[in-house]
Amino acid sequence: MHRPFDIVDLKILEALVIYGPRNLSEVSRKLHMPAETLRKKLKRLNSQTFLRFNVNVYHANLGLRKAIVFAEAIPGYENALLDAFKINDFWTFLSKCYGMFEGCVGIFAVPEESRSEFKHFISELERIGLSRKSQIFWSTRFYSVPSKCEWFSPETKTWNFDLDGWVQEIETEDPNLPHSLVEPEVFPVKADEIDVFILKELEKDATISFKRLAEKLGISPQLVRYHYYNHLINGDLLESYEVTTFHFGKDSESSFFTFSFDEERNLARFASSLLDKPFVITLGKISGENQLYGYLYFPRSEFRGFLGILSKLVRSGFLKDYQYAIQDLSSSIRETIPYQCFKKGKWIYDHDRFINVLNKLSGYAPLARNNATLEPTSELREGTSGNPHDNSNAIFNRTS
Repeated sequence: MHRPFDIVDLKILEALVIYGPRNLSEVSRKLHMPAETLRKKLKRLNSQTFLRFNVNVYHANLGLRKAIVFAEAIPGYENALLDAFKINDFWTFLSKCYGMFEGCVGIFAVPEESRSEFKHFISELERIGLSRKSQIFWSTRFYSVPSKCEWFSPETKTWNFDLDGWVQEIETEDPNLPHSLVEPEVFPVKADEIDVFILKELEKDATISFKRLAEKLGISPQLVRYHYYNHLINGDLLESYEVTTFHFGKDSESSFFTFSFDEERNLARFASSLLDKPFVITLGKISGENQLYGYLYFPRSEFRGFLGILSKLVRSGFLKDYQYAIQDLSSSIRETIPYQCFKKGKWIYDHDRFINVLNKLSGYAPLARNNATLEPTSELREGTSGNPHDNSNAIFNRTS
């Protein structure tokens, strides 16, 4: 069941992203709302609409770099391509997609020293006939945009998309890249095995108690608390909190975008203008390029208008190019960081095994051209289809 949001609901959602769902006392203080009132409103929201709380890991301080992969599938071979992505233990999100191409989008968190091996893995998808072409965009951090109130009318409880006003706003933004998107220079491993375990549990549920974490780890709640505050928080291992809900209602969809610019100052202005927009879920700077990654969420009625604005920005010379893929919610799956691959302070990236399993699929490639169904090999890790916003349906395989 879904109910319309009011302005108080949206302000609560914003504050939960900024201060975290584990810190309700701070949220209630910032909103000047009694803590008991806040809890009642959250309970009501949770029962009347979709609501999930997770964390985004700052992978750079785990020695990992994010990779966003766009892969165009051989027609009829989309499911096989999605299964092939799952072979690599370092995937964190996968989805079939459509729009500018039919295929798959994958987000991976790859050990910094294994980037060339990962590129080889993706190139093998083309060699064995699972994809026509693929692109890898490297990024270091994703910024979760907290804004939920901009463009919402409290009086009518409706959204007013002022896209033309947004274009004018871009020109007045700071030409320096927002601090939240600045790339780190090094990729240290600042975690131990307890930290990584806690992180993967928080990715599933950011509100899990220290007591429950202690039971899973077989340690004391006091030790869990120590790791949480002294390692995860003070060690900058948590990038941000994420509160997921469908604030635009059911008639909406999410898309993956890349935006290219000739000048970094244009990228910076464009990115800054998006930091308070309710249609932005996540932003990420593409490493070493004047490019921006965006995971965006729109009412279907507004999507074409947004593309029209982008075309206008291209014609004016402000934006060089853009591409997008629309998310297929029915095939989307999430995963936690691959904690089972973290041993004695190092990541184990088993490239030979990934390639060997991938090559077993090469014999099936001709079947795709005949629209036959590929049966996944027993060595493929099983994923579960579901809404990527819905962590109650999406199975996280990396459990204790």
